[in-house]
Amino acid sequence: MSFRGKKESSPVSPLKKRRASWSELWLNHHNLLSSSPPPPLQFQSLTPPISNSKTLLPDLTLLLSDLTLLTIINKIPKSQRKILSLVCKRWFKLHGCLVRSIKVSDWEFLASGKMISRFPNLDTVDLVSGCLISQPNSGVLLNHRLVSFTVGLGSYQSWIEENLLCVEMVDIGLSKLADGCLNLRKLVVTNTSELGLLNVAEVCLRLQELELHKCSDTVLLGIGAFENLQILRLVGNVDGLCSNSLVSDIGLMILAQGCKRLVKLELVGCEGGFDGVKEIGECCQMLEEFTVCDHKMDSGWLEGLRYCENLKTLKLVSCKKIDYDNAGLGECLSGCCPALERLHLEKCQLRDKNTVKALFKMCEAAREIVFQDCWGLDNDIFSLATAFGRVKLLYLEGCSLLTTPGLESVILHWHELEHLKVVSCKNIKDSEISPSLSALFSALVEFQWRPDTRSHLSSSLMETGIGKKGSKFFKKT
Repeated sequence: MSFRGKKESSPVSPLKKRRASWSELWLNHHNLLSSSPPPPLQFQSLTPPISNSKTLLPDLTLLLSDLTLLTIINKIPKSQRKILSLVCKRWFKLHGCLVRSIKVSDWEFLASGKMISRFPNLDTVDLVSGCLISQPNSGVLLNHRLVSFTVGLGSYQSWIEENLLCVEMVDIGLSKLADGCLNLRKLVVTNTSELGLLNVAEVCLRLQELELHKCSDTVLLGIGAFENLQILRLVGNVDGLCSNSLVSDIGLMILAQGCKRLVKLELVGCEGGFDGVKEIGECCQMLEEFTVCDHKMDSGWLEGLRYCENLKTLKLVSCKKIDYDNAGLGECLSGCCPALERLHLEKCQLRDKNTVKALFKMCEAAREIVFQDCWGLDNDIFSLATAFGRVKLLYLEGCSLLTTPGLESVILHWHELEHLKVVSCKNIKDSEISPSLSALFSALVEFQWRPDTRSHLSSSLMETGIGKKGSKFFKKT
């Protein structure tokens, strides 16, 4: 007899559990997500949706004062400050407060008052380009050594005269400039009158540097009102630019009586003569630097420099004739400028031996001599430079007529020579250098030798110790 009872269940091993189905796995995962706590609400409230047109982030620069922010912006290079002015209106205004110098090309920018409101702290203003009414559709740009402007068809000489702003408009603009720029220190202007200068002088008491283009004797009547004027540049009759401006002895005398504190004076395209230069020397006793460019001076003007007792620098530029022939002028002017330290001749005609001799005799105390692109400077003319007895620096550039023996015959007499620079003098050859000249080169403090493209003296003498004996450095170019 068999008995079939209920089979007892045996315990299931953990390794043999039944694998859950895919539906069970999905159901368990869904229940787990539904039972997880929701994210905190504070994170949702701190990150609101940002609109494309407006941000809610605070401007932390508002906590800084204008003075502090100006100090920070002032540390940034000038080339990058203009970009900062585009940040906001406040930064745009602060950027304008940092601008000190401006060159006006559009006169309406000054006349409308926008320039003063945009840049309230200007101390240097150039109005020359703004006084010229440029042709808007002209693609012709004319560059002169004094000014750049666009011109239309025809002769540009007549175009300049016809397209200059009238004197009355320039004077009105100067009056607005003076009212808005009380700290003005330098002004460059053209075609103004003595009334316009007086308006500036009455308000801008700190003005120290003035440059007048298209100047005349009448304009100089208002220059004496500038009590602190120290640097003055007068541009009168310039060939190819201004032909109806005249600065004569009368203007130079007015200048001397009104500007007794002048330190630097430059005359460009001015006339005059001995009387005017003498008056400047007697009245402007603080004058240290005198520059004459493209002059129309009368004969004998050079003798007037004997009255400039404190003159330290004499610079002649683009002078077709330094002075007229006068055989006895050299002995008369010998050593008449004992304080002179620098003589600079640039683009001058030096073919007149008597005039050059007189000039060198007058400047025999000079310690620094510069000849730059001077015509007629050959061995014979350069031999007159032995009149300089205490030269420490000689700079020659573009003197194509001067040869190596001519250079040697002079500089061997200068026992105090320390600095020598020779550039683009094609007739000075390395092969003609004597042992005496080579020994002189080795004792120099500074030596720059590049007379032509074939010169190899600098590299060949490096091993000899040139520039090291009793010196500080050697400059190779």
